[in-house]
Amino acid sequence: MEQRTSEQVAMRVSLITIVENILLSVFKLAAGLLAHSGAMVSDAVHSASDVMTTFVVMAGVKLANKASDKEHPYGHERLECVAAIILSVFLGLTGLGIGWAGIGNIRAGGAALPAPGGLALAAAIISILVKEAMYWYTRGAAKKTGSGALMADAWHHRSDALSSIGSFIGILGARMGLPILDPIASVVICLFIIKASVDIFRDAISKMTDRSCDDATLQALRDTVLANKQVLRIDRLSTRLFGDKFYVELEIATDASLPLSQAHDIAEQVHDAVERNFTKVKHCMIHVNPAETHP
Repeated sequence: MEQRTSEQVAMRVSLITIVENILLSVFKLAAGLLAHSGAMVSDAVHSASDVMTTFVVMAGVKLANKASDKEHPYGHERLECVAAIILSVFLGLTGLGIGWAGIGNIRAGGAALPAPGGLALAAAIISILVKEAMYWYTRGAAKKTGSGALMADAWHHRSDALSSIGSFIGILGARMGLPILDPIASVVICLFIIKASVDIFRDAISKMTDRSCDDATLQALRDTVLANKQVLRIDRLSTRLFGDKFYVELEIATDASLPLSQAHDIAEQVHDAVERNFTKVKHCMIHVNPAETHP
């Protein structure tokens, strides 16, 4: 039920993102063409590319929430990381295209470029406000569902807001008599976009490798386990990230004189406490070792 709810939240956010990006990209493209702003046209292309990457996010979330099957007994969570990697590649290519066009206009000579109209300036302001609002909305949904792909899409919105700030500065400078600032703004936009794509790529790759959880999570796990007074010590604690979730392997020591059924009950109690306190735990496996106690 929790997975279906998370999937529904992600799908709703993604659909809203698609509609918003289509409307905003059409508006920015029209404003860029009518007001003769290369920076605004580049910004419109960036927003249009978001539509394609949001479809990638939707596909990743859908596949990641598929139930385990014979070929994938441990589930499909890592497919969401694959979606984030694909998204980062699209984002990086978009940034390079925008930067290349901006460099071409700079080399052609900024003095020959027409000063952008006021419509482009207004479009930049509207874009900044809309994309920043979408960043916070999508970020909130990503934290609620624990979706790495949604968080990547949120940063996509933030990169678009930053690129619109670059457009605003470039357009304003061009209208004040420095037309070369408009293509320079396109190059600055390119750098913001490429940085965002690299960050998304690195985060997704880190989640696809068998890395351990951070130290704070490990300490919280130890505290949870040792809160059970019948656990005498922890002999081994290993964690393994699996997409946005993680596996836990524990070896705990209990009184060697306890009957098997009681040792089993202790293991069950620890298991339930771990999964109750750590919602990101996909599976917790516990082995009980006998510990000699001395009066």
